Amino acid sequence: MLSINNLSYFIGGRALYENASLHIRPKDKIGLVGLNGTGKSTLLKIIHGDYQPSAGEVQKAKDCTIGFLNQDLLSYQSEDCILDVALEAFQETLKLQEEIDEVLKMMETDYSEATINKLARLQDQFEANEGYTIKAKAEEVLEGIGFSTADLKRPLKTFSGGWRMRVMLAKLLLEKPSLLMLDEPTNHLDLPSIQWVENYLRTYEGAVIVVSHDKEFLDNCIETTVEVSNGTLTAYQGNYSFYQHEKKERMEIQQNAFENQQQMIKQTERFIERFRAKASKSNQVQSRIKALDRMDRVSEVVDDNIAVNFKFKFSQKSGRDVVVLDHVSKSYGELVILKNTSARIERGDKIALIGANGKGKSTLLRIIDGTEPIQGERLQGHNVIKSFYAQHQLEALGVDNEILQELQQAGSGKTDTELRNVLGCFLFTNEDVFKKIKVLSGGEKSRVALAKTLISEANFLLLDEPTNHLDMQSVNILIQAMQQYEGTFVTVSHDRHFIRGVANKIWYIENQEIKEYPGTYDEFSLWKSQQEESLRQEPLQKKKVPKKKQLTDPEIQQAKKELKKKEAELEHVEALIMEKETLKKELEEEMALPEVFSDMQKLEGVNQRYAQVRTEEENLNKKWEILVEEIEELQHAI
Repeated sequence: MLSINNLSYFIGGRALYENASLHIRPKDKIGLVGLNGTGKSTLLKIIHGDYQPSAGEVQKAKDCTIGFLNQDLLSYQSEDCILDVALEAFQETLKLQEEIDEVLKMMETDYSEATINKLARLQDQFEANEGYTIKAKAEEVLEGIGFSTADLKRPLKTFSGGWRMRVMLAKLLLEKPSLLMLDEPTNHLDLPSIQWVENYLRTYEGAVIVVSHDKEFLDNCIETTVEVSNGTLTAYQGNYSFYQHEKKERMEIQQNAFENQQQMIKQTERFIERFRAKASKSNQVQSRIKALDRMDRVSEVVDDNIAVNFKFKFSQKSGRDVVVLDHVSKSYGELVILKNTSARIERGDKIALIGANGKGKSTLLRIIDGTEPIQGERLQGHNVIKSFYAQHQLEALGVDNEILQELQQAGSGKTDTELRNVLGCFLFTNEDVFKKIKVLSGGEKSRVALAKTLISEANFLLLDEPTNHLDMQSVNILIQAMQQYEGTFVTVSHDRHFIRGVANKIWYIENQEIKEYPGTYDEFSLWKSQQEESLRQEPLQKKKVPKKKQLTDPEIQQAKKELKKKEAELEHVEALIMEKETLKKELEEEMALPEVFSDMQKLEGVNQRYAQVRTEEENLNKKWEILVEEIEELQHAI
């Protein structure tokens, strides 16, 4: 459908891409990953035709249409309501509607057969284009990504940039191009909307390329991962988790090859040095020199996964209670955010505040901070030292300061060496620390602002969307920092990978009340799904339970025989399940043996046996469940 062949693209004298190639097939679901600055967004713009390659070409099929969601669309304005903007995706169908309206107006005075035939032809075409359903489709997509029904008639210009971006996403999804390209779509979506888009992309009929730093989003909606690194494009046939595992294995193989080659090079160089002056060995020496010159050098592996060690310093610990909210209410006019709700934050709490946009998460964060007027009472505990991180703090950075100067002015009392160590953890190394703030990208500014927040002696942190604009490496660094932080924090985030890594409590707002789940995000997700399943089952449970049928004596005797037979069969199935479990463990141990792991043929054979045993075990478990149900029915009947 689309091919990138030997692509090169230079910025000044630096090669962003050099002889890079990639082939995109219909229905491919591709995640484009790599560190900030490697050229992911640039590649999308080259494919779209916004930039021209320095060398190579992008070839696409004649019928290939491209839809591109990028950050430039944030500035798009319109007086039209968002429903009408989304409906612009159906230009051809809307034009047919206009023609139908014109013909209907003509028919007020013209009843000729030609006019009637024209109307019939236009209406048939309109129906073939599913014109009668386009409004419903547009409403479904807009509401799926977070708009309320009342929002649909509001003009686009009345929404913030992030919400306007959602409208542009809805329009693109409705256009259904052959190739859909999305640049950081989750930056402007809340968690329910992210999950809706994941489901939509999984079943999207065309091809998709997504640039995202949301690991879970990529895992849930892509099937191929393409890494942008060192000017090349490397494809991995799996989602992001597969890519991480596969890349680790490839790096180990490459590092072993590098070390072996280096050892061989040293031996060859020693031979050359030792016998260079001997005439009898001159042919061998020259042969080895030529061999070294012709050798394809294996590069040493550079591991992107940085382990960091933050040393947080508190001048004092907070009291047990950090912040207590007592019977708090908050509203903006008729919009009620919180109503007579209470909550308590205790020392050591790591709270993730989650939920849909518009529920009041950022408002609640400001209430906790004490900067938002409320009805009710907010009590701050003893010795609490706060530090608040939010996106607007990026604008508060001194644009003419160097990065190191900006941290020096934070008043932490740390030495330049300590500050440079902190900046190194946030990927600012060597001369990078002397860059001016004004030349930094959005992600780099976010890292500076986060570093400023973390070097303070605060024992209570408030973090509003800290992972926005961060690449995956920076998110992982932040996770490590928050795991080492011994104080208390509350974070608003839609990044499930980040929440999963840092939170020990989950807060959400429901029915204008603060709700708390005392556990991790995975535990909360399981509990939430069980709650939803219970609500779905409730109407079924309320149905009238049929009366127990009275059996005759012969029927009771027959049921007892059948019960005995089923119980014996159940015992046999349980024994078989235990055998399969034992065999699975043995095969897992066999796969871990070096002689098997290093031999692909042996490993494949063991994998096949393992898959067969697992299938047999699953079938036995299903049979066990059926037998248990049958036994319960017989016991009930007797």
